[in-house]
Amino acid sequence: MSLSAPSPAPSPAPASAPSPVSDREGPRQAAPAPAFRPGAPRPPGAPVLALRPTVELPPAHTALICVALPAFAISTDQGQLMGRGLEGFYRSGRRVLSRCRLRVAGREPVAVQARMLSADSARFVGTLRLSTDARPDPEIVVERVRHADGTERITLHSAAERPLRLPVEVSLGTDLAELGLVASGRAGPELPADVHDSGMRWSSATARCTVTADPAPADALASAGLLRWELDLPPGASRSVELRVRADSAGPIRATGHGMKRSFTTASATGDDPRVQPLLTRSVEDLRALLLRDPDHPTDMYPAAGAPWRCGLAPAEALAAARMALPLGTRVAAGTLRTLARSQLTGPGTRSGMIPGPLRDAGPHLPPGCTGTEATLLFPVLLAEARRWGLPEQEVEELLPAAQGCLRWLRTAVGDGTFLPDADPDGPARCETQAHAHRAALLGADLLDAYGVEGGAALRQWANRLRTAFRSEFWVEDRAGGRPAMARLSDGRLVPHLAGGAAHLLDTGLLGSGTLAPGLLDKVQTEQLARLLGGPAMDSGWGLRSLGSQEAAYNPFGHRGGAVRVQETVVAVSGLAAAGYEKEAGSLLRGMLAASECFGHRLPEMYAGEQRSEGGAPLPHPTACRPAATAAAAGVHALTALVGIRPDAPAGTVTLGPVRSVPLGELGLTALSVAGAPFSVRVSRLGLAMVEEAAEGLQLGV
Repeated sequence: MSLSAPSPAPSPAPASAPSPVSDREGPRQAAPAPAFRPGAPRPPGAPVLALRPTVELPPAHTALICVALPAFAISTDQGQLMGRGLEGFYRSGRRVLSRCRLRVAGREPVAVQARMLSADSARFVGTLRLSTDARPDPEIVVERVRHADGTERITLHSAAERPLRLPVEVSLGTDLAELGLVASGRAGPELPADVHDSGMRWSSATARCTVTADPAPADALASAGLLRWELDLPPGASRSVELRVRADSAGPIRATGHGMKRSFTTASATGDDPRVQPLLTRSVEDLRALLLRDPDHPTDMYPAAGAPWRCGLAPAEALAAARMALPLGTRVAAGTLRTLARSQLTGPGTRSGMIPGPLRDAGPHLPPGCTGTEATLLFPVLLAEARRWGLPEQEVEELLPAAQGCLRWLRTAVGDGTFLPDADPDGPARCETQAHAHRAALLGADLLDAYGVEGGAALRQWANRLRTAFRSEFWVEDRAGGRPAMARLSDGRLVPHLAGGAAHLLDTGLLGSGTLAPGLLDKVQTEQLARLLGGPAMDSGWGLRSLGSQEAAYNPFGHRGGAVRVQETVVAVSGLAAAGYEKEAGSLLRGMLAASECFGHRLPEMYAGEQRSEGGAPLPHPTACRPAATAAAAGVHALTALVGIRPDAPAGTVTLGPVRSVPLGELGLTALSVAGAPFSVRVSRLGLAMVEEAAEGLQLGV
C-alpha cells in the first residue's frame, strides 16, 4: 500500500519512464523544470510556472502510530478514536475502523498519559472520579492498550472503597475509506452497522469489517454502533474487555514480520550514553514493523518507506535502508534485491537495466530527479556490500545478472561523456548522483572481478575520469575555500548552493580487506567539505540541514530546502568519521541523538532545520513519516559507524576502525551479524575496539 495523490491522477507513464510523482508519494506533485538558471531571479517577461493545485496533508506529527505492516493504527494522545482526521485502524491502505469511543458510567475518562510501548502498540491511561464528595482523587483508572494488528484491550482498575457496578459503552464506526481519501478529507460518511455475533459488522462494495468483543456485550445497538456491558468491580479489582478488528472477514490482522524475528538480529547497545540502547531498540523494532512481503514471492521481504504516507515499496529508500541495516543481517537486503531485480527494465532501449522509480522533488534550486537513477546505482552497491557482510555466495551469484544490468545502464547513460545526468540526457548532473555513480562503478567492478566477469576495468577507467573531472569541474571557488556545486547544468554552468546532498561525497563504499573506495574529492577538498558540513550553516545543532541556512530559498521546513533529513545526517556522520574528521562527525551525531530523545527515540524521516537553542527542542515536520525505514536504519548505522566495522566475509576477516575521540564514551554492541554469525564488539573510553563474539574462524584484520 502506498498513499496516492488525492488530486486527479496523471496519465499513466510508459513502462520505460518514471511515474511523475514526488518521492513523498503524497499529493505534492513534482515541480516542472525551471526555464531559467536555478536559484536566479525570474527574468522580466519569463513565464510564471503554473503549479498543480495540491491538497494539504493532515498533520501527523502529534499522532501515535502503531505499525505492523500491512496494518497500522493512528491515534491522538487522548486515546479515543473519534473518526476525525487520520484516526483509526488501517489494513492494506484502507481504514477498517475509524471510531472507537469509550464511556464509563456515561462519562469519558480524563486522559492523563499516552505513550508508545513498542513499534506496534501504544498505551493510553485515563481516570474517572465517581464520588460526589469534595475529595479530588479519581477512583477508576482506565487503561487502553492498542495494537496495530487490530486488537485493543480496555481495562478498568478500581481504587474505590465500595463495590461498583459500572456501565461501559463503546461506540464504533467506520467509513471503510482508502487512506488517500481520508488524507484528502473525502472519506465520506460512516457506513451503517449490523449486529454480528459478539460485535458489529460493516460492508461496502469493496470491503468488509467486523469487530468482535470478549466478553460478549450485554447489549448491542446497530443504529449507533454501540456495544454495552455492566461490569462489577470489587474494591481493588480489575476488569477487561478486548476488541478485535477483522478486515474482509479474513481473520485477525497479522503483520508481515510477525514471528519473523530472524529478519533482523535482536541487537542491543550498552555504554556511557543512556540514549544508545533505546535508540537501537526502537530502530530495530521499527524496521521489523515496516517489513512487507513480495506478494508473489512471500519469502522475500523488504522495508516499506514509512508510515502513514508511504507504506509501500519505494526502491531507493528500500535499498538505502537495507544497506544501512546490514549489521543486523543480510536477509532483508537479499529480499529487497530479489524483489527489485524482478522489476528491472529489460529489452532494447537506453533504459534497459534500470530499476524504475518515480520522480522526486529536488528542492527549490533544481528540477525533479529520478529515484530510479538512485535505485539503479544503489543495487550493485548493496549486493557488493551484502557479500562482504556475509550474504551467501549462491545468493550473490543469482543476483549478479541484475547487478550487471544496472552497471550496463550506467555506462549507457554516461555514453561518451563523463558526468551522469538526471533525470534525462539533457538534465543536470547532480552532485550526489555523481557520488552514487562513482561508488557503484568501483564496488561493481570489485564484484565483477570476484566472479570473473568482464567489465570491471572499463568501470574503473570511467570512475578515474569522473574523479579527475569532478575535482576541477564540480568545484565552486570562493574566498572561503570553495565548495562542491549542487549540480552542473548541461551547458556547463554550476548551481553553487551548498546542500546536504554533498554528504554523499563522503560515502565511498566498502571494498575488500576492510578498505574504503576512493572518493570524488581530493584531500584538500574533503577537508573543506568537512569544515562546511560541521559549520553553523549546515549543522543545526539537531543534525545536518538539507540546504545551508545562508542559501537562497532556505526554508527550515523544506524537505530538501533546509529541513534536517536523518539519512543525510547519518551519511555525513559516518563519512566524516571514516575520513578522520571526528569533531564534525561527533557534533552532528550528538545533535541527532538529542533530537532522537525528544522524539521518544523514534526518529522521523525529517524535522525542521531551525537552529538549536538552550533548552529547546527540534520542531517536527507535520507530514513526515514516523516511523520511516531510512531513519530507523540510520539509527543502526550511526552507532555501528562509531565502531567502524568493515567485514570481508569471503576472506574471513573483519577490520575495526573506531572513532578514537569516542563522542559517546564507552560503547558496546551485541548480537550484530557478520558472516552469518553473532558479532559483538566494544569500544573503550580510550577509543580501543575489542571483539567479544564472532563467527568461528573470523580473523581480525589490520
